[in-house]
Amino acid sequence: MSITERATQASRLDVRVTGGVVRGVREGSLLAWRGIPYAAPPVGPARFRAPQPVLPWTGIRDAIRYGHVAPQLYRGQFKGTGPRIASSEDCLTVNVLSATVTRRKRLGMPVMVFIHGGGYSSGSSQDFAGQGERFVLSGQVVYVSFDYRLNALGYLHFGRYGTSERPVESNLGLRDQVAALEWVRDNIRGFGGDPHNVTIFGESAGGNAVTTLMATPAARGLFARAIAQSAPTDAVYRTELADGWAAEFVEILAAQVGGEADALRLLETASVADLTTAALVLQIRTPDASPGTFCLAPVIDGDFLPEHPVDAFRAGRQHPVPLIIGTNDREGSIFRGRVDILPKSPERVSAIFLRAGPASRTRMLAAYPGLAAKQRAAADFAGDYAFWYPSVLVGGLHSRVAPVHFYRFDVAPRIMRLLGLDATHGIEMFALFSRVDTLVARTMTSLGGRDDFVRAGERMRRNWLQFACTGRLGDGWPAYTEEVRTTLIIAERDRVESDPRAQRRLAWEAFSTEAHENEAP
Repeated sequence: MSITERATQASRLDVRVTGGVVRGVREGSLLAWRGIPYAAPPVGPARFRAPQPVLPWTGIRDAIRYGHVAPQLYRGQFKGTGPRIASSEDCLTVNVLSATVTRRKRLGMPVMVFIHGGGYSSGSSQDFAGQGERFVLSGQVVYVSFDYRLNALGYLHFGRYGTSERPVESNLGLRDQVAALEWVRDNIRGFGGDPHNVTIFGESAGGNAVTTLMATPAARGLFARAIAQSAPTDAVYRTELADGWAAEFVEILAAQVGGEADALRLLETASVADLTTAALVLQIRTPDASPGTFCLAPVIDGDFLPEHPVDAFRAGRQHPVPLIIGTNDREGSIFRGRVDILPKSPERVSAIFLRAGPASRTRMLAAYPGLAAKQRAAADFAGDYAFWYPSVLVGGLHSRVAPVHFYRFDVAPRIMRLLGLDATHGIEMFALFSRVDTLVARTMTSLGGRDDFVRAGERMRRNWLQFACTGRLGDGWPAYTEEVRTTLIIAERDRVESDPRAQRRLAWEAFSTEAHENEAP
């Protein structure tokens, strides 16, 4: 390579960002920059504080490796990374992927920003190793992923323990996500991206992040489009409930470390291992103590998140950007054992039913025959409660102010059907990101169905790219409205249905209306 060629390559890989200059790496047809800080490390006095500005550096900073993942105890069942990845409180970094040969426009290419899932307790930007490559190799987009605080460090509400001298902010993981999007706005042009053409998308907790960001005032103008996959859109809670979880967490932590009297001092000095272990104990308790809730979630703090996102959607106060939203066929079937957080048991179902009257409960039982005795019916009820109906609700409400396209992913390889899991929570990620050669995906397709699974992922990815680039979809996927509820069923052969599972939807609408009236003062 000549001196001129080396200089040209270096200039392409060296990018000035907030804080200094970073140098990426060329990987075949891809250019990658990883582990770039988008905020100062939230450590020491910055623990439980809102993200602070990036600390500048001198010289050229290598950006060839991922940063640390947020502290967590275990990897979820659908993650594409191993359990030995280094974790640290110093985890606020962003990754950028672009193609060496692109259809770059003068003003920059569309940008896709992925928000990982994992129940706000696990997961990272490294999930599904190589994620984003297929999107970028299309030559149509710049791809961004990032890490944000999880567990007690990001999603428990300790504001009650703060003081004027030592504040403790709320919604730290959500604030991190906004800070990452601000970094994209301020820096992505240097990577060939258009800061005014950003699509955010995420799955599970990442889908919840998407719909919550759509109702977060500080996120206004930071993205032009949104895609929410399997989003538990309703998993945002009142301060009173979050305060109770925080108090219970402090009790667990104090018992764990030997009984520190002062809660703030305990939170400041506890080790990361003790914090994540205590959070797991609280997670395990919550589904039985408060069925239908999840203790690690955004909180309505009246400030950064002033109202419940669903209330914002209902009032038309959300950001009016085009939206793709949808779920998988049987979201609840995978939640078993230690990840059984959904209201599936008879006791949890009964607790949910107490929120409404006999008439709506009767209608619900008709929509889910055998709910009291059959595991399949209970799994479908729980999956619809957590993911499907909240997505239907948000999709309908948002269609009043912006275009919405709704989908359902039905493709399940043969072994998944034999196991009674079908197209369950998280399965579409392997297809969408073309991670069909991972051990999990090879096992899923070992008895057949691989080709249909791969092709479904290709079609899904093309739709996501078209949406990110134009904000529109073809005539084969009509818009979703409250009147028509047109839904794309992603199957071996895609089809469009109007208001699929209408009986379930009507049962949930009646149930939710009565439950809401019962909660009103």
